[in-house]
Amino acid sequence: MHREGVQSTLKLDLLLTTKSTSMSSNGQPLYQRQLPTFTTLPRAVYARAESLAQPSGTRRHSHAWVQLTYAIQGVLEVRTNEGRFVALPKRAIWLPEQMEHEVFSSSKAEIRSLYLDVSVTGWAPSRCRVLEISPLTHELIRSFSALPTEYEMGGPAGRLVDVLLDQLREARELAFTLPWPTQPSLDVICRTMQAHLDASRTLHDWSLELGCSEKTLSRQFLAQTGLTFRAWRQRLRLFSALVPLERGDRVTDVALACGYDSTSAFIAAFRQQFGETPGELFRR
Repeated sequence: MHREGVQSTLKLDLLLTTKSTSMSSNGQPLYQRQLPTFTTLPRAVYARAESLAQPSGTRRHSHAWVQLTYAIQGVLEVRTNEGRFVALPKRAIWLPEQMEHEVFSSSKAEIRSLYLDVSVTGWAPSRCRVLEISPLTHELIRSFSALPTEYEMGGPAGRLVDVLLDQLREARELAFTLPWPTQPSLDVICRTMQAHLDASRTLHDWSLELGCSEKTLSRQFLAQTGLTFRAWRQRLRLFSALVPLERGDRVTDVALACGYDSTSAFIAAFRQQFGETPGELFRR
């Protein structure tokens, strides 16, 4: 397939879009997930299970409890003012209380959400994180999600919750985050790169356009995102590849659309970021 054709095809289906919206990147409406209507939790830990056949999203919102959004299947993305947080299968996104956010998912996603009262999460840092879910924690979440809403706190269900909280406390944090700059000029750069994944514009090119030195722009980018310009662009491209790969698109097509001239280079970068090759990660 011609490179421009691959790029235009991929851009239609990216989960990471250029702005928060209720529309997918191809202009089609996203399925709007319903949010819980209660204002207090029925228990200190509450579970919600969802099976979503089509790409979906929530409106921007916040709540008084901590949320753990877990992808059993599919790709999840949480957007906050600080950046984008991506969860692949067997990963989860931890959201502190009162943080405004939106949640988006790919098609055929299996989601398990845990809502946790702040009284049982005092050990957790007050920031959004992506966590690795161990096989044990996976089974604990699955089992807990099948319990009645008002389970017996003093019985086996209550003990299961204690073990689950203990496992979440020890979960390893992953660098599946795309920090987003707040400085207007850097925001424009990042949104442009997101809209044109295969563009080869360098930091030097951007410095000439913005009328500043490359050194100054590099320092600002690192201060705003914690990543170099090159590292941020690579992470953007790899994150943007997740949905089409999970859907079953050819690795070569996705690599070209994301700006890689070599499939082997794309696979190597993918393995370095996610710890697995695309084939290993999305094997059915």
